[in-house]
Amino acid sequence: MSQSYYDPKDLKKFGDIAEFEPELAEKFFSYYGSVFAEGELTAREKALIALAVAHAVQCPYCIDAYTETSLEKGANEAQMMEAVHVACAIRGGASLVHGVQMMNKAKKIGM
Repeated sequence: MSQSYYDPKDLKKFGDIAEFEPELAEKFFSYYGSVFAEGELTAREKALIALAVAHAVQCPYCIDAYTETSLEKGANEAQMMEAVHVACAIRGGASLVHGVQMMNKAKKIGM
C-alpha cells in the first residue's frame, strides 16, 4: 500500500481550520464563497481557472476538488486539460522570462 504526504480524506477536513482561528476562517470562507459565485465569469469558467491555478501552485487537494467541480459544472476532459496546458505555459514562461535577469547579471559581471 502506497502512502502519500497528502491524504485525500483531509480535503473534507478543510473547514476544520476554523478550530484554531474561527474569525479569520469565517472571513476566508465568506470571501471564498463570494469569489466563486456567478458573476462576470460563469461557475464553469471559474472552476477551470481554479483547476489551472491548482496545477500551477501544485496543490493536490485543489486539483482533486477542482477536477470534480469542473466536471460538475459541465467542463469536459479536453477543456480541463487545455486549462492545465495554459497553466503550464504561463508557469514555464515565468521561469524563462527570469532568464533575462540571469543574462543581464552575467553580462554585467563579464564586462
